[in-house]
Amino acid sequence: MSTSEIIQTGAGEARITWHTAEKARLVLAVSHGAGGGIEARDLQALAGALPPLGVSVALVEQPWRVAGKKVAPAPKTLDTGWRDLWPAVAKQGLPVVAGGRSAGARVACRTAAELGAAGALALSFPLHPPGKPEKSRAPELLGAGVPTLVVQGGNDPFGKPAEFPEGAYELVEVPFGDHGFAVPKRASLTQREALDVIAAAVGEWLGALAV
Repeated sequence: MSTSEIIQTGAGEARITWHTAEKARLVLAVSHGAGGGIEARDLQALAGALPPLGVSVALVEQPWRVAGKKVAPAPKTLDTGWRDLWPAVAKQGLPVVAGGRSAGARVACRTAAELGAAGALALSFPLHPPGKPEKSRAPELLGAGVPTLVVQGGNDPFGKPAEFPEGAYELVEVPFGDHGFAVPKRASLTQREALDVIAAAVGEWLGALAV
C-alpha cells in the first residue's frame, strides 16, 4: 500500500509517494529522469522489493512533473526542488539515501553531501549525452562525497559501464539494458530478471551501508 503527499518547494509543488516498511531502518528517496516519472520500471521494482528489507521507499516527483510539463527545467531548478523537499523524506529521523534515475541521479549526486545523505544511488547515470563522450558529467558522480552505487545498463547510450572512470563508488551492470533498463527479446535474461538484478544489487548495497 502506498500513500502520497504534496510538498511545497521553491520550484513548485512536489509529490512524494511512500512505500513504507513496517520496521524501517532507513529511507531511500528516489526521483525520476527528465523524460518520465515514477512509473519507470526500475523505480517501481525498488518500491516493491525494498520495504520487506526494512527500507521505506519515497518516490519523488519533481515539481515540473507534478505540474504536467513535458520538459524538465535546468539543473539548478531541479536541485532547488530536491533540497526543499528533503526535510519531508528525513522527517522520520531515519538515515536517508538520495537516489534517482538519469537526471534524478545527477541531482542526487550533486546534493547528497550537503543534505547529509547516508549514500547516493545513481540509476542509469547519464555519463554523457548519446554520441558525445567528450561532454562528461563524471565530476558530478565523483564528487558525490558519500557512499555511491551506480546501476547501469550494459547497452546504455548515455554511458556504458566500461566508459565510467575509476572512483570511490560501486558499479553494477544490468546486462543488455538500455537507458530505461529495457532488454531486447534476444537477450539471455528476461525483463523480469533484469529488474531482479537491480533490486538485488540495491538491496544488498543498502544492507551493507553503515547507518
